[in-house]
Amino acid sequence: MYTIIKIFGSALLIYFISEVSKRSSLWGAILASLPFISIIAFIFLYEETKDIEKVSDLSMGIFWLVIPSLALFILLSQLLKRGLNFYPSLLVAIISTILLYFGMTLILKKFGIL
Repeated sequence: MYTIIKIFGSALLIYFISEVSKRSSLWGAILASLPFISIIAFIFLYEETKDIEKVSDLSMGIFWLVIPSLALFILLSQLLKRGLNFYPSLLVAIISTILLYFGMTLILKKFGIL
């Protein structure tokens, strides 16, 4: 039952943000940029494990990996503005972000951060 609640709650959040975005891209962006998923993940992780260290590690991991994730938004916007169709633009942005995640994790591991 707990898993169903987690899935339903996450889906409801995505639906709500997409509906708001239809009416106002600014408010949709504000809602989407809030770290709802991270906060929910912190709560679920804590409630399931009661392990503060795991929550702390997750928080720092998210912090460091937000940096390469920003490329997705910049690339998608620029590719669309240059006339590339939506799905190819999204695919290029996703692949680029995955590569940047890989590179960032290598750097963070090299410095003992992750």
